[in-house]
Amino acid sequence: MKITQEKLPASQIGLEIEIPAETAKNTYEKVIKEIAKTANIPGFRKGKVPRPILLQRLGANRIKAAVLDELIQDTFKKAIEQESINAIGNYKLRSDFEQLVESFQVGEAFTYQAAVDVPPEVNLGQYQGLTIKAEEVVYNPEDVDNLIKERQEKQATLIPVENRPAQMGDLVVIDFVGRKPGENEGEEGEVIPNTEASEYQTELKEGRFIPGFVEGIVGMNLDETKKLPLTFPEDYPQQELAGENVIFTITLKEIKEKELPELDDDFAQEVSEFQTMAELRESLEKQYQEKASNETKQNIQAAIVEELLKHTTIDLPETLIEEEVQNILMQTANQIQSYGMDINQFFTREMVGRMRETAKPEANKNLHSTMIIEKVSEQENISVSEEEINNKFNEIKESLKDKDVDEERLLKYVKSDLIAEKTLDWLAEKNTIELVPQGTLNKEENEADSEESSES
Repeated sequence: MKITQEKLPASQIGLEIEIPAETAKNTYEKVIKEIAKTANIPGFRKGKVPRPILLQRLGANRIKAAVLDELIQDTFKKAIEQESINAIGNYKLRSDFEQLVESFQVGEAFTYQAAVDVPPEVNLGQYQGLTIKAEEVVYNPEDVDNLIKERQEKQATLIPVENRPAQMGDLVVIDFVGRKPGENEGEEGEVIPNTEASEYQTELKEGRFIPGFVEGIVGMNLDETKKLPLTFPEDYPQQELAGENVIFTITLKEIKEKELPELDDDFAQEVSEFQTMAELRESLEKQYQEKASNETKQNIQAAIVEELLKHTTIDLPETLIEEEVQNILMQTANQIQSYGMDINQFFTREMVGRMRETAKPEANKNLHSTMIIEKVSEQENISVSEEEINNKFNEIKESLKDKDVDEERLLKYVKSDLIAEKTLDWLAEKNTIELVPQGTLNKEENEADSEESSES
């Protein structure tokens, strides 16, 4: 069997395979005997149909197609082994199958062309000595104050109020109905669907409902009724109401104010496992500091990968892209199921097709990022010890003890993840990381995009 290799785009190897006449003839004889054993031709017993009759009834091209199908399947597998090609995915026939059928002659050599995906070459450019900007996430003490305040409000006691008007921060109970404005000023039209409620409780807080609604209730007294002419925002979720004018008639039924508990040791014991407010605050400060540090590290790692993407070329094969797209869809499906949604209603054929196309850029970036890190770790001999792998493996396994775990797959993931983490730490040391304030890089990107748009 004569084989000629050719390097093709998208990480493919093209093969031209010449099958000897003897091999083609033997396969033909084998296939036609198998067809004769099962062919149901009226007037003849199975296996006893004369060859000329069999060819006449089934058609020579139909038989030749079956022969070629078996020949290609068998010889391509042998060609891959003979040439020691690290193939991924199934082969793709490059020759026109119908033309092959027409030209095939028993007793003559037969040549066809096919291609197969192979692991891509990762051509690393510069990956050391770069200056890379990353956004720094800074711990903000106000985050701790806000969380404590939030927990304080959850522990608040609601006290009925009768001797003053409603004010921001109160909880109120109201009846309300929304109507279209009438043709004449001051008139009201029909009730707008989904804009009425009785005994409705809400907190008087900015951003609730539509602009002007909460602000209109502030200052009202108990049992007072008030009309508010308002307008639904243009981006209102219910499209039929977006931008529409409405007159709300609101009656204030109850006012309750929050009586907040003292921020003392009793409060700390009520809302946490700590005995004192000092311990609670210290724990929260540590959590938020660690959170800021971790987010900064994630930003640095993402910035490193983003920079290396600019210096690296990888010709990805379609097989790997499709596998990664499938992984992304599976993750989406698992997320949807975790929300209790019916996956069959969401994943229609049309929706899956759109999602596949949408997921391709993400799949490309995921693969590029993973392969760059793997290449650097390989080139710099970065590895992890068995002890590190086992410790992480056992830690994850313990957290998933109530679930079925594919241990072999988990072990592979743990090793890959640890090497990736160590490689990114190595890259952070070998490059200059310039930390910039949060939001800076997005602002620069937006300004660059704006300049490109104006130039075009």
